[in-house]
Amino acid sequence: MSDRGGSRLPGVGDEREERIVLHVDMDCFYAACERLREPDLRGEPVVVGMGYEEGENHGAVATASYEAREYGVESAQAIGSALERLPRKAEGDSTDSSGADSEDGADGEDEADVAGYYRPVDIEFYKSVSTDVRAILHDCADTVREVSIDEAYLDVTERTAWEVAEGFARHVKNRIEREVGVTASVGVAPNMSAAKIASDHDKPDGLVVVEPGTTRDFLAPLDVAEIHGIGPVTARTLREMGIETAGDLADADPRTLVDRFGERGRELYHRARGDDDRRVTPTGRPKSLSRESAFTDPTTDPEEKRARVSTLAAAVAERARDRDAMYRTIGVKVVTPPFDVHTREQSLPGTVDDPELVEEVALDLLAEFDDDRVRKVGVRVSNLQFTESDQTSLDGFDAPSGTGESRTADSSDSADDPKSSAEAADDGEKTDEGVHRTSRKRDGQVSLSDF
Repeated sequence: MSDRGGSRLPGVGDEREERIVLHVDMDCFYAACERLREPDLRGEPVVVGMGYEEGENHGAVATASYEAREYGVESAQAIGSALERLPRKAEGDSTDSSGADSEDGADGEDEADVAGYYRPVDIEFYKSVSTDVRAILHDCADTVREVSIDEAYLDVTERTAWEVAEGFARHVKNRIEREVGVTASVGVAPNMSAAKIASDHDKPDGLVVVEPGTTRDFLAPLDVAEIHGIGPVTARTLREMGIETAGDLADADPRTLVDRFGERGRELYHRARGDDDRRVTPTGRPKSLSRESAFTDPTTDPEEKRARVSTLAAAVAERARDRDAMYRTIGVKVVTPPFDVHTREQSLPGTVDDPELVEEVALDLLAEFDDDRVRKVGVRVSNLQFTESDQTSLDGFDAPSGTGESRTADSSDSADDPKSSAEAADDGEKTDEGVHRTSRKRDGQVSLSDF
């Protein structure tokens, strides 16, 4: 992007300009999760359908990989329409399992060359992968705002500097890809709206940095529909007013915009000028805290696994203490090849702050997997209680309850609601009648809130 020495935005204070905000947006997240589970799908057209069952023609497209989009498959499209554009690849066969006649595909390819892989939505699995991503985000930033299962804002002002912000963002991207196995696009900017636009600017696997003083120049040539908070209806109305680009919107008379859109018109005017003073705020207190670590190669060595879990247990207990959090449940996560996720947890009779107990329980739970090949381990504490008063120890409590099997956590360091009402409003069209949610993100994936 432009050099940092560019002109400063009028009326924008140093404190806001120097804030460093990352917007992390996973690329075709549901399809990426399916490829994580089935590595053979990498590079192939993948369609994930909600309300879809294998071999059927009903349901709607939740997300389509970039390879599938080349054949006209889009999110929110009926599965039947998607199949017309991209036939389904039959198991063990290159023909369409629906029995359609073979036709030439795109660029003259025959049907076998253009057939795609269709998979039903598996939200619980996607949540488990999202948990891994969120753990990294919370480890890399002091403040994280989780917008949805695959999208978050990070305020990293205290973690890095503008001179090395690109390297820091690349570190976040690389950790997600290396430790979880999925790709993210990241936008870096002095404010939330510019960071969101930047993350979408070079998808997939993109990294775009908009430095202080360059935000308005970066936004100016973009289509007005790319401004955060502008949906199709508002974009159409703006075009009818002769406003085609963000630059046009930034140069418009704000009084005319207020007359047409109310105070929201003034808000869009400022965003087009790169002026957004919203702070990154968490959506709520976390309901769990966790740390995970992957081995370079899957291991069967019990001592290697125990040593790693001991280190993670200490890190989780320290994180809980830093956040004035006590916990009632201690758990482990064990991932065996290719990507089978196992969780075990143990609940205590009361909330505690006891690092030694976290390690003891985690190692006891891990013992079940002593003979298994393991590619990743994790430790989690949940059923949190936040307090700034003296913390309680286990002394006085009865012995812990027995070990049980748990479902994978919905989130790590996450709020109960994956998408706040404020963010929902930003993603939709605001009218006199209220907020109408859009059916998909610009990256083409239907939001979790649509399920």
